[in-house]
Amino acid sequence: MTNQKHGKKELEELVNLADEHYENFPVASLLFPKNIRNDVALIYRFARTADDIVDEGNDPDEIKHNKLSSFMNEFEEALNGNYKNNFWKLLHNTIKTKQLNSEHFLNLLEAFEQDLHKKEYETFDELLDYCRNSANPVGRIILELNDIRDESINLLSDDICTALQLTNFWQDVKIDLQKGRIYIPKEDFKKFGTDKSSLYGEQKTDNLRQLIKFESERTEKLFTEGSKILKFLPFRLRLQIRWTINGGTKIIEKIKKNEYDVMNFRPTLSKIDFLIALIKPVAKNVK
Repeated sequence: MTNQKHGKKELEELVNLADEHYENFPVASLLFPKNIRNDVALIYRFARTADDIVDEGNDPDEIKHNKLSSFMNEFEEALNGNYKNNFWKLLHNTIKTKQLNSEHFLNLLEAFEQDLHKKEYETFDELLDYCRNSANPVGRIILELNDIRDESINLLSDDICTALQLTNFWQDVKIDLQKGRIYIPKEDFKKFGTDKSSLYGEQKTDNLRQLIKFESERTEKLFTEGSKILKFLPFRLRLQIRWTINGGTKIIEKIKKNEYDVMNFRPTLSKIDFLIALIKPVAKNVK
């Protein structure tokens, strides 16, 4: 059976997954062309399932590692035409027919694996290396789905995806801390005269606020640089990516509004925020 015949079922499963997991940014929205919506849904399910293995439940990391290894083995078997279930058959068909680079999927899995054994980062460059696996492959897959295969455009996509990942880090400092992970680089703590102990106290120091301000501002610069991609994109994809950028920058705005106190205030997007994020690109493109 083709992806087309299974599209309705797969999209229903995607909706169910999305209902169970809060997401800042639109995934598989109606802004995607019809010919790739089912493919996006399958890719979302791939990433969401791997993420659930790592972040959901109370299994020790060793068991999560084993589950993730099994998931990776199933993916590699699917690439060779051996399918454990129909999902893998559909995903493999998407990879083949859309000529997607399977390395992007393996890079995502490598990032999930990294979350199980690496809990802190020494430098910002080290954090960017993580983003190259955890976030950037998603943008490159979306470009490939739209048959865009220009490395200069890929690099702009990387800026956006890295910015989105960093935004999620600054938004979720407290949540990640509860999971034993700290994504703020140690060199940045030191630069602002503090350390990770500042994350545990009830009273947040000005040093920590200034640190989050610094991280937020350089994340905004990545959004600005990545936005140069828009002129290279077809109309519907341009709307989708602009919407995604607007969602990320809106989170940064809320962090700023809360005076960079991410430990006591977690910024989220309301339905109104999502609507505004959508209206902005539409209005800009009809002028």
